[in-house]
Amino acid sequence: MGKLDPRRLVFIDETWIKTNMAPLRGWSPRGKRLKAYAPHGHWNTMTFIAALRYDGLTAPCVFDGPINGLSFRAYIEQVLIPTLKLGDIVVMDNEERMQAGKP
Repeated sequence: MGKLDPRRLVFIDETWIKTNMAPLRGWSPRGKRLKAYAPHGHWNTMTFIAALRYDGLTAPCVFDGPINGLSFRAYIEQVLIPTLKLGDIVVMDNEERMQAGKP
């Protein structure tokens, strides 16, 4: 096996946020009112997925809701694949299944 070229590595990962996770308290200068904003009426999950290369982030995508097999396949086909070059190595984790205690 030859040396692995780091320019060919493409790491995919996702993260999520629930829009009802807005903080209830915050900090402001003494005697000043804290002004902050929170989403109203949109209590959902938003998912962000992207690919990381040695020189930066590529193929970013946001889903309005949790990601599932159908949306992941759409991300791969419509967003990630157009950014790949011949010889690229795509690496993904399987964190969600590990957290759920599944093999």
